[in-house]
Amino acid sequence: MAPYHDDMKTIGTLTYIWSVVTENNLYSRAGYGQNSRWYQAAKAQKSGRISIGGEEYVVDFEIISDKENEALMVAIDQAYIEKYDKKDHDSTQIMISKIPNGPRTATVRVIPAS
Repeated sequence: MAPYHDDMKTIGTLTYIWSVVTENNLYSRAGYGQNSRWYQAAKAQKSGRISIGGEEYVVDFEIISDKENEALMVAIDQAYIEKYDKKDHDSTQIMISKIPNGPRTATVRVIPAS
């Protein structure tokens, strides 16, 4: 994932992220929570690029509030558990925990650019 810089033309450094699909949408959480650089850039710029399977896509980022969308957050938590828990239990638990300003509070929906 690489949000744009302030000029909205230059792409930031590609950051490897954990992503999941639920309810036919792609979501990602910032491992370092709301202080993560890519999350802050995604929140400010609301667009960028992602690379999946060697292909690049221009996308928009929608910040998902953990307080307003608890049912969706639970579904995303479950998707993280199903995809990653067997690979890295400790990191998965951090990604789904309710740590203040943690990864769960830094959830982004990745949408094809309009």
